[in-house]
Amino acid sequence: MRIRLVDFLVGALLLLAAGCAVREQLVIKAPPPVPVARVEVVPAQPGPGHVWIAGHWAWRGPAQGYVWVPGHWIVPQSPGYIWVSGRWEPRPGGYMWIEGHWRPR
Repeated sequence: MRIRLVDFLVGALLLLAAGCAVREQLVIKAPPPVPVARVEVVPAQPGPGHVWIAGHWAWRGPAQGYVWVPGHWIVPQSPGYIWVSGRWEPRPGGYMWIEGHWRPR
């Protein structure tokens, strides 16, 4: 049984969105240009130590296209870390989405 690349990519991205770990790096030829970022109204900080993670457009494959993931407040799990936003990085043969993550200051 053959799995089309598009079906595989959509399934893998849905797993990532659900918080499951996927160990393989997926490279796609080129997603369409990202829509203009939305202007978000940042609600009041819910408590000390909370960090605002800005919303972003997430690519869900050709069937759904880009979907807006709204920003939210979060408490870092470890002190001394900063949030690095997700981004597309060029790779041989295409681009790979690098998820947002925490890194030491």
